[in-house]
Amino acid sequence: MDVNKVKKSRRVKILLLIVTVILIVLMFPRGESIDSTVQVNSIWIKDDLIASQTFEILKDPVIIEKERLAATDKIFPIFIKNNLIQDQVLEALTNNNTKLLQCLKKPIIYPDSILVCNTIGISQKSVSTFVNINNEKFGSNYTLKQVFSFCKNEIKRIYRRGYINQIYSKIEKDTISIRDGKFEVKQLKESLYDSEVMLTYLDQRVFNNFDRNIQIKNAVKEYLILVLKPNIIFSKASTEEAKKIAAENIPINLGIVNENERIVAKHDRITPEIKSKIDSYRIAKGSTLSTWDTILLNIGKFMHITLLFMPLIIYLFLFRKKIFFDNQKLLLISIIILFVSGSAFLVGQIEIDRSLEFLILVPVASMLLTIVFDSRIGFYVTVVVALIVAGIRGNDYILAATNIITGGLAAYTVRDIKNRNQIFHSFLYILLGYVLSILAFGFERFDSWDVMLISTAYAASNAIISPALTFGLIIFVERIFGITTELTLFELTDFNSPLLKNLANYSPGTFAHSMTIGSMVENAAVKINANPILARVGAYYHDIGKTIKPESFIENQLNNINIHEKLSPKESVNLIRNHVIGGIELAKKYKIPQEIIDFIPMHHGTMVIQYFYEKANELYGEENVNEEDYRYPGPKPNTRETALLMLADACESAVRSMDDPTPEKIENYVDNLFKIRIQDGQLEDSPLTFKDIHLIKESFNGILISQHHKRIRYPNQDELENKSTND
Repeated sequence: MDVNKVKKSRRVKILLLIVTVILIVLMFPRGESIDSTVQVNSIWIKDDLIASQTFEILKDPVIIEKERLAATDKIFPIFIKNNLIQDQVLEALTNNNTKLLQCLKKPIIYPDSILVCNTIGISQKSVSTFVNINNEKFGSNYTLKQVFSFCKNEIKRIYRRGYINQIYSKIEKDTISIRDGKFEVKQLKESLYDSEVMLTYLDQRVFNNFDRNIQIKNAVKEYLILVLKPNIIFSKASTEEAKKIAAENIPINLGIVNENERIVAKHDRITPEIKSKIDSYRIAKGSTLSTWDTILLNIGKFMHITLLFMPLIIYLFLFRKKIFFDNQKLLLISIIILFVSGSAFLVGQIEIDRSLEFLILVPVASMLLTIVFDSRIGFYVTVVVALIVAGIRGNDYILAATNIITGGLAAYTVRDIKNRNQIFHSFLYILLGYVLSILAFGFERFDSWDVMLISTAYAASNAIISPALTFGLIIFVERIFGITTELTLFELTDFNSPLLKNLANYSPGTFAHSMTIGSMVENAAVKINANPILARVGAYYHDIGKTIKPESFIENQLNNINIHEKLSPKESVNLIRNHVIGGIELAKKYKIPQEIIDFIPMHHGTMVIQYFYEKANELYGEENVNEEDYRYPGPKPNTRETALLMLADACESAVRSMDDPTPEKIENYVDNLFKIRIQDGQLEDSPLTFKDIHLIKESFNGILISQHHKRIRYPNQDELENKSTND
C-alpha cells in the first residue's frame, strides 16, 4: 500500500470524520439533556414550560448520596443474642465438677491430678490448688462445694448482663443493637462484658470472695474462663443488610409533576426547585423515547456534531491545504478533539460537584494545536471543542463561552513560543481566563462566594495540569506524527548542537556563509508570509555535508590550495554533489526533522554545477559532455522556505565573489540569478508568486548592499595591508 496515497486519500478523510463524529455521539447524553441546561438564578427566557407527561421530581444525586450515607450511619452494629449459651456453659461446668471430684477421690493424688489436667484443660498448678482445697490445706473455710457454687452463680450473673464477642475498641459506635428472637433493643456497649472487662471483673470477684488468696483466685478464675463463652455475637451480614435497607428506603424523588402542569413560566428566575423539575422532566422524556425517536435523536446528534466540524473543514480546505490534504495531520486533530471530549464525558460521570466542569482540558487542545500548527488552527479547534464539550455537558452555553475565552488565551500564550519556560505564562493566562469567566457568570447568576471559590480551585488545577500536559505531549506528537514544532526549531538554532558546532570548527567559511543566509531568508520570509524560523534553521543546516570534506569547497580553503586543480571535472562534480548526500545522512544520523533535511537537497534543486560543466566543455568539447551528469540530484524546492534558501544561497555566494560589489552590480547580479533559476524551472514546484519574487529581491538587495557597501580607507591602510610585522 502506498503510504502517500493513504495520507491524501479522500476516503480516509471521510472515514476519519465519520468515526470521530460517531465516537463523540456516543459520549453525548442520552436525549434527556439535549434541550438546554439551565443554571440556578438564571432567567427562563422561553415560553412557559408545560409537562407533556406525569413525572417524578428527582433529587440531586449528590443529595441522595448524602442522605443514604446519613441513613446508613444511623444503623448500629447488630449483635445476635444466643439464649442457649448459658445452659451449655452451666452443663459444661457441671461435667467438669464431676470429673474433678471423681479424680480427687482416688487414693493416688498426684498422677490423678495430671489426668484431670489433661481431661478438663486447666493447668497443673490450678489442679494442685483444687487438691489442696479438697485436703483442707487452706483451712476448712474453703471447700470445693463453695468453689463450684461460686462459679455457677457468677456464670448466671455474667449472662444476666451479657457477654459480647468483640472488645469495645473494635466497635465503632457507643450503642449496639441486640436481636433477641423477634425483639431488638438498643444498648450501650459498655453495659455488657467484653473479654477485657470480663477478666477484670473475675479478678475482683474471686479475690474478694476467697479472702484475697492469690492461689485460689488464679485457679478459680482459670476454671471459669475455661467454660465461659460470649452469648451476644456480632453479625456482619445482618448489619450490612440493615444498612442496605436503610439506603434503599431513602426516596429518590421530591414529589410529582402531573401532565399539563406548568413547570416554569417565561421570565421566571430559576430556583433550585425549578431546576430539579426541569432536569427531571428532561430525564423522563429521554427514558420514554420509542425506537424510532431514538433513531431520529441519534441522527440529530450526528448532524449536530458534523455541522460543528463544517466551518473547521472549510477553513482547512481554503486556507490550510497542507493540513487538509494530509490525513496524518487530520488524525492528530481528531485525536486531540476526542481526548478533550473524553475528558468532558468522564467528568460528567462523576456526580460530585458542578464545578468539576472546570477540569475539562480544553486548554490542552488550544495550546497543543497552536504549537504544532498555528494560532488560527488552535483557535478554530478551540471553538469547535468548546461547543462539543458544551453539548456533552447538556448544551451548557456558559461552559462553552468560558472554554472559548480560556482556550483563546491559552492559544495566545504559545503563539510565538520560543522555549518551554512559557509554560508559566500559559498557567497565568489560563487561570485569568477561568477566573474572569467565573466571576462574570457568577455575578450574573448571584452565585455565592463559596461556589465561586470552589470553581476557582478546580480552574486553578486545570491551569496547572493543562500547560504541563501540553508540553509533555509535544515530544510524543513530534515523534509519532513526524511533525516539527517551532519549539524544536528554536532548539535547533543552538550553536552548541553537535552539527552546528562541527560546522563552525571544521568548515568555518561554510558556517559564516550559513549564518548570513539565515539572516537573509528570515527577513525575506517575514515579507512573503513564510515561516521565518523554519527558513533560518533550514539555512543553518543546509550545508552540513561540507563538514565531511571541507577542503573541497573554496570558502574553507584558507591556504589557497584548491584540490580541484588536480581533479577532472567529473571527479570535482562528484565531490561537490556528495555534500548533499552526505548532509542528508548526517542529518538522519542526528535525528534532524525531515522538514529541515528537505533543505539540504532542495537548496540546489537540479541546478547545473556551472563552473565544472563549463570546464568539461572546454576540455572535452560540448558535444561530448552530458549536461545531466553535471546537475545536482534534486528534488526542486517545493515550499516557500526551500525556494527562499535556493535563491539566497546563490546570491550570497555570487556577491561574495564580486571584486567591486557596487549597489547597481549587486542588484543586476541578483536579478540575473533569479532569472536563471526561474528559466531553468527550479521554482516551478514552489508556491512562490511574482509578487513574492519581487519582495524577496528587495529584501536580498537591502541586506547584500549593506554588507558589501564601500568604506572610507584609513590613512596608511596600504602600508598596513602590505607590510609584514617581521620587516
